Amino acid sequence: MKIAFVGKGGSGKTTLSSLFIRHLTANEAPVVAVDADINQHLGAALGLSDDESAAMPAMGAHLPLIKDYLRGTNPRIASAETMIKTTPPGEGSRLLRVREDNPVYDACARPVALDDGTIRLMATGPFTESDLGVACYHSKVGAVEMCLNHLVDGPDEYVVVDMTAGSDSFASGMFTRFDMTFLVAEPTRKGVSVYRQYKEYARDYGIALKVVGNKVQGQDDLDFLRAEVGDDLLVTMGHSDWVRGMEKGRPARFELLEADNRQALQVLQDAAEDSYAHRDWERYTRQMVHFHLRNAESWGNAKTGADLAAQVDPAFVLDERLAVSAAQPA
Repeated sequence: MKIAFVGKGGSGKTTLSSLFIRHLTANEAPVVAVDADINQHLGAALGLSDDESAAMPAMGAHLPLIKDYLRGTNPRIASAETMIKTTPPGEGSRLLRVREDNPVYDACARPVALDDGTIRLMATGPFTESDLGVACYHSKVGAVEMCLNHLVDGPDEYVVVDMTAGSDSFASGMFTRFDMTFLVAEPTRKGVSVYRQYKEYARDYGIALKVVGNKVQGQDDLDFLRAEVGDDLLVTMGHSDWVRGMEKGRPARFELLEADNRQALQVLQDAAEDSYAHRDWERYTRQMVHFHLRNAESWGNAKTGADLAAQVDPAFVLDERLAVSAAQPA
């Protein structure tokens, strides 16, 4: 399952992402975590020191390696240089799997030991001084989008992505890459404003969207969220001494997280697992191709000097069964 956490800055989406990752690990689910926010905080929320977080490899810095590996022997892609972030896989492309070892993970992922197991953590990389005036957020997350486009995952595997704050995610096709999007909203007018933006886009593209109310302190907060987001409100999280300790760099063992907050995290996992029944790989592939053709026409063809529409393999459908067949001995 591919899960996104979104919300306005300060809503607590990174904290909720990290708690969900810890919860999944406690339930023995394999997890690949991705920090796709240019304000890199997921590593710290998972217990990394400042030095360890700073040492995380930036996926964007390894884009040539990622392209070369994923291209494989796909005859429709003349070279890695002609691949853009939306280039879809086809016959001959290499695909990524959650539990495997591969050169992309070797270069871009690092193991992070949690109380109940070890996850893989990847990061798009922070904005640097050299990016100012010449690059935008979306150029930094291209490597994440490319990897998601080539990822096949099963129902008992999780890829959890902490997205950028606000509605910037909708400037690319990455928002369609998820089985479930959890929008973290505080019980304030600003807190639900991002929800309204996401709701409109989600409806247009068939995106599963649920709201997680955060920093809910009483019935009035709960009533406000219910009035504003209706049935999309899935669950709420209240005050947490455990989280306060984590934010100070002194987390207790995860098993000591408050029982009501542990239960809220289980509600998130149940909702994610329920969404699996609605997974449609044909639509997923079709949306991937849709955004690729849009990008090819608007800027990709001019940038690469190639007809990127020719990269589309009309007979190819990304499907988790490809992971099973690839694992069979020759």
